Amino acid sequence: MIKNANPYTLVFGKTPAQNISRFVEMGEVLDTFENDPPNQQIYMIGGMRGSGKTVFMTQISHELRTRKNWETIELTTSQDMLSALAQALYNENRFVKILKQGAGLSVMGFGVQINGITEISNPQIAIKEALLKMKKQGKKLLICIDEVVSNEYMKEFVGIFQILIREDLPLFLLMTGLYENIRDLREEKNLTFLYRAPEIRLKPLNLGAIADNYEKNLSVTHEVAEKMASQTKGYSFAFQVLGYFTFRHEGDFQAAIPEYRQYLEEYVYEKIWAELSGGDKKLLRAIAESKSGKTKEVREIAGLKNNEYTPYRDRLMKKMIVSGDEYGTLKITLPLFDEFVLRMM
Repeated sequence: MIKNANPYTLVFGKTPAQNISRFVEMGEVLDTFENDPPNQQIYMIGGMRGSGKTVFMTQISHELRTRKNWETIELTTSQDMLSALAQALYNENRFVKILKQGAGLSVMGFGVQINGITEISNPQIAIKEALLKMKKQGKKLLICIDEVVSNEYMKEFVGIFQILIREDLPLFLLMTGLYENIRDLREEKNLTFLYRAPEIRLKPLNLGAIADNYEKNLSVTHEVAEKMASQTKGYSFAFQVLGYFTFRHEGDFQAAIPEYRQYLEEYVYEKIWAELSGGDKKLLRAIAESKSGKTKEVREIAGLKNNEYTPYRDRLMKKMIVSGDEYGTLKITLPLFDEFVLRMM
């Protein structure tokens, strides 16, 4: 009988009590940002819904926050990001202390007084002034933006970010986003520098690590834990959902499968499906129906010529819904998604 509180969560974006760390990817970002001078000051974190992008970014932010030379701020694309950043720098106590007091944002939020003397109506100038002071004190600032979209606030912010890092200021940026949103942002003609920004695309979690976690926290045998891990296909959200409902069923993961399937479909798969084109759906059905997953068989089932098939395949792979890791073969990456696809068509 499992008596403790459920260690797994159904909440998107929340850092769960049980989490499979991505040590390699985290090490890459942390080492890059800590280099002197840094090799990069921006990373884009890509992946499908529920792949753990937000949790991964949060872990990096929390780790840097424990280091005395780092400060972090989270911004959203639904607000005037430059003004929000300026307000945070000149209003929050932690930054006021760094800037040696005497700095405050005007009541209207559009003008900043530096040392109580000079009013500046341009947030860019106020941000630059704050970063110059932080640089003198050996401080670095990380900006975190979750689920980027290519709107006017975002485009303006990234444009100013580019100027600030050209001026050798200690500003760093982490952004998470779906493939199509990152693509749209990169294709903005004035933001071409983003093409050179490295992107970490979150792959499936290690199945061995998932199995070890389940065995430890759900009082199941190693054999059962391995079957459960295989059931998730390494999909981060599925790891949490299957663990959550298996805990509710006191370790009986087979009894948890109906709720597991329903939750994935209602909270993730229906949204993913709605965002796909007709051609994407047609190809996914062919992959789901195919016994071998071989390119030739999939094309024949879909009734697509090679030049018609390739764009859909490439888009599904970039969305990370389909994997082509094994040459000449396509596989659906999401657990139970093939069954969902066959029911939807």
